[in-house]
Amino acid sequence: MKVVHVNAEAQRNACLARLCAEVYGQEAGLTPLVVFTGTCSVFFPQEAARLFAAVDGQGKPQALALLVLDEEGEGMTVTHACALDQADAQQRLISELTLKAPLRVEVDNAEQEAFYQKSGIKRWFGGMDGKRIGLGARHPAKSIRELAPTLVLDEALILRRFKHDPKAFEAAKQAFLKGLNDFPQTL
Repeated sequence: MKVVHVNAEAQRNACLARLCAEVYGQEAGLTPLVVFTGTCSVFFPQEAARLFAAVDGQGKPQALALLVLDEEGEGMTVTHACALDQADAQQRLISELTLKAPLRVEVDNAEQEAFYQKSGIKRWFGGMDGKRIGLGARHPAKSIRELAPTLVLDEALILRRFKHDPKAFEAAKQAFLKGLNDFPQTL
């Protein structure tokens, strides 16, 4: 298995659409579309997010992960990740990224924490609202006070735009569906 930084726009958008669909599922309302639209229109143009895929020997995507920079540009938070065909592919992707990037994860429960610990995230801190924050070995922060906030999308603003601009909503929906339909067989 090899890690690929997906940076060609069409492939990246297709992988992001698939990632959002996998993470949120069919019952998520507009959330997958909002995340897709904001990431494509804000984070990618500003180079504030990167999309990675784990591919098998034939280049077929097995897992996807979206990493978003923090406000200082020093760390990258895994905001979305999923396995596609192989159940352990997501863990292998995170393990590889832990070796190469200053990773940060935020989890809500012990099961998620155990998953990321097996993936190589070894330093853990208590966060807000019962969350746990894990840092990979390459992350520069030594304490929770040194952590800069992860960049976030203004999802309410995107939803308002969709509500007040039906053409923008339709264009975003079509871009998302195109991404799903154009998901690459190989990278």
